[in-house]
Amino acid sequence: MTQKKTVKDLSLKGKKILLRVDYNVSLLDGLHLGDDTRIRQTLPTIDYLLKQGCTLYLVSHLGRPDGQRQKQFSLKPVAEHLAAMLKRKVLFFGEDLLKDEGIKRLQAVRKGAVVLLENIRFYPGEERNDEQFSRTLAGLAEVFVNDAFGVDHRVHASTVGVTAYLPAVAGFLLEKEVEMIGKAMEKPRRPLVAIVGGAKAETKITLIDRLLEKADTLIIGGGVANTFLKAWGYEVGQSLVNYEMVELAKRLFWKAARSKTRMLLPTDVVLGLLAKNRYVGIADSAHIPANMQALDIGPQSQAEFGVEISRAKTIIWNGPMGVYENPKFVTGTDFIYHAIAENRASLSVVGGGDTLAALKEKDFLKTIDHVSTGGGAMLEFIERGSLPGIDALLDR
Repeated sequence: MTQKKTVKDLSLKGKKILLRVDYNVSLLDGLHLGDDTRIRQTLPTIDYLLKQGCTLYLVSHLGRPDGQRQKQFSLKPVAEHLAAMLKRKVLFFGEDLLKDEGIKRLQAVRKGAVVLLENIRFYPGEERNDEQFSRTLAGLAEVFVNDAFGVDHRVHASTVGVTAYLPAVAGFLLEKEVEMIGKAMEKPRRPLVAIVGGAKAETKITLIDRLLEKADTLIIGGGVANTFLKAWGYEVGQSLVNYEMVELAKRLFWKAARSKTRMLLPTDVVLGLLAKNRYVGIADSAHIPANMQALDIGPQSQAEFGVEISRAKTIIWNGPMGVYENPKFVTGTDFIYHAIAENRASLSVVGGGDTLAALKEKDFLKTIDHVSTGGGAMLEFIERGSLPGIDALLDR
């Protein structure tokens, strides 16, 4: 990927900055933040810009309000939380950005202020990448800084549209995401072991296809593995399977056979009935009863996967190994984490909302080298080697 300019490549002293961040965080009871990791990881960029005497207009989305103002998707609680983290005032601008008086008030804020605009997806022009809306947004500032890797796979006004009107550079978080994922994919220390899990095969098939071109070993678990077990000819009982993906999974077996990549599937699984919150036991993957579900990887699979992880010099992990939300089926995901943590010689890159939620809950993130803030963005970055929001930035 072409090297992109960052905040350190431009003279920003005293400039007005439009800063795209990804503060799409969970709000407990609609008022208090659950996990503030995404906010915390943008603080180095914010601190740097404030030390340059910049005035900051922060832009983010929250949830999917579909172009309409909905109170439960307001960023006001986020502004309050950010102010506490920065230990300084953060102005929350909840007015209509498209009205002249609102624009005038924004432009009149004191130099060096930090302003968080209301949810940018309240405006239909955002997701349509509307030209006029992009121009209005860009009109607030002199430079655009993108620090929102998690939404850079979206061609929206606040990620791509504004770059037609402002010089556009990367913030430190975006720079780190590109560097770490790029290092793992483009110039990995080998062996490179990739681990793919999660519930839905349709969201991971393209990723698996790409990883078969890069990885030395590809481990597949979670609900995704059920579709591949079905493609291999096994009966998987009541387990989650995407039958539309079975033929494609068969083709990926052939691709793996022709490549140098070892593809590993679970040889045993944890059986249960999710609707009844019932753990049943362990079974070989080839002998899953017709009335049962595979809900986690079994101990034999853990041992086999663990051997590959222990030998790895680079590890990429996206997606839990089982239904981690249920403590009865979290053992496989916990095992993978511990296997990665014990391999001190490896570079580890982990991403995906479900994976991070599973690890955050147990304070497991501290030993991972890079925790990506992107879910779909990380997948697409690995698949394509870049993203629209990154492509739109100035080349170095």
